[in-house]
Amino acid sequence: MSATVWMGYLIDHHDDFTVVQSPFVLDGVRVFGADSDATTLAVAALLHRLQNEEVESISVPEGVDGLSLSMATGVPLHSSEGETSPAWDVLMSDEATVVLARHESDVELTSMDVEVQADADFHHAMQQAWDQELSATHVSQGAYVSRAQYEEAGSSRLSLTGQVADEGLVWPPRFNHMVDGSTAANRNLQRTGRVQTWTTLSAAGAPSEFSLRAPLLGGISTVLLQLDDGPKGVFLTVDDEDALFEMEAPMELVVRRLYAQEGFIRYGLKARTVYD
Repeated sequence: MSATVWMGYLIDHHDDFTVVQSPFVLDGVRVFGADSDATTLAVAALLHRLQNEEVESISVPEGVDGLSLSMATGVPLHSSEGETSPAWDVLMSDEATVVLARHESDVELTSMDVEVQADADFHHAMQQAWDQELSATHVSQGAYVSRAQYEEAGSSRLSLTGQVADEGLVWPPRFNHMVDGSTAANRNLQRTGRVQTWTTLSAAGAPSEFSLRAPLLGGISTVLLQLDDGPKGVFLTVDDEDALFEMEAPMELVVRRLYAQEGFIRYGLKARTVYD
């Protein structure tokens, strides 16, 4: 079938299920991109579904970070302690494929017609770097973000939730900000913006939390985006695509892996080029 591209992935949408798949292929097998995994595919699937309908709750298998998925989408995780069944399930495939399915619905996996050949040496090197970064013995010398800090700020950052303030929308929210004596209202921002400036740090100059992967990527690039809803923000660019660095170039924000500490992944928003 002819695939639709959504947030850098291939998507096949049906009434009762959505299939999201990596575009990358190595030796005839679908593989994840440099900063993608089952969790980032699941986020993309759920955000696509949420464009047109509400998802009341969701269950996730081992291998998907349910908390990050929920923070990025606002959809609550199903509690296994309750008597009711989840409204939707996340299902995983062996080949860099995730399915979001209505509970107990039939799923038919179709063959996507887009295949981007992955570089074998780069792919394996990135996999080894992530494995080492996730090792309990790996200690990053970069900025330390505890799991509690990640969880406290993750929802507003992963979901791009802004705050209504006197001077307009603010992102990220100021947790103690008051307007007329009341806590300021939150609002989800559009995940699109335009480039105002950019920076590429060499592998030697990149923050040390990226020290294992920066040499493989040829450095670390960030962009300052003027978001379409007003606020500005600095974001890393996705690792598996070449960004277009031009003033006012349109970009969208997608959830990808940032780095790992203490054996778990910190996810965040990264910018990818949208070609008009």
